[in-house]
Amino acid sequence: MASQKVLDALNKQLQMEFFSEYFYISMEAYFADNNLDGFANFFNVQAREERDHAYKIFNYIGRAGGKVVLQAIEQPKVDFESPLEVFELALQHEKLITSSIYEIANLAMEERDHTTSSFLRWFIDEQSEEEESTEKVVKKLRLLKNDPAGLLMIDQELAQRAYVPPVQNA
Repeated sequence: MASQKVLDALNKQLQMEFFSEYFYISMEAYFADNNLDGFANFFNVQAREERDHAYKIFNYIGRAGGKVVLQAIEQPKVDFESPLEVFELALQHEKLITSSIYEIANLAMEERDHTTSSFLRWFIDEQSEEEESTEKVVKKLRLLKNDPAGLLMIDQELAQRAYVPPVQNA
């Protein structure tokens, strides 16, 4: 059983993961509105993955003896200036999520909650991948500045990203 402190932190993280899904759907809509279907695909996949992350936490809270307490999800930003701005915001958001997960991991260690520490290892590894993939796109967008041909090449590249449902959504 997890302590109430850990359960409260996990419920807060649950809200953050659902917000992440919502935030990325907003980004998907921006790109769809601008006929950049590959970029839209990237954020569609990202949103679906965030929902999976939320449900991993949702299910874990119950297994850890807690109660899921859903919290309000604020409206995400919906107007963006450029693809670069979108990806810079996404990277900043991923870093925020990473920081929050680290805080919960530190709390679990303080509470000697080895089960939650083990559970969070997957999220720590996942966040490393999320930051890396987002930062790669940021760097590419910075290199091309506003070159339309380069933007279309990245759009084609991002169209190849595929959603892979989790083997076990627990």
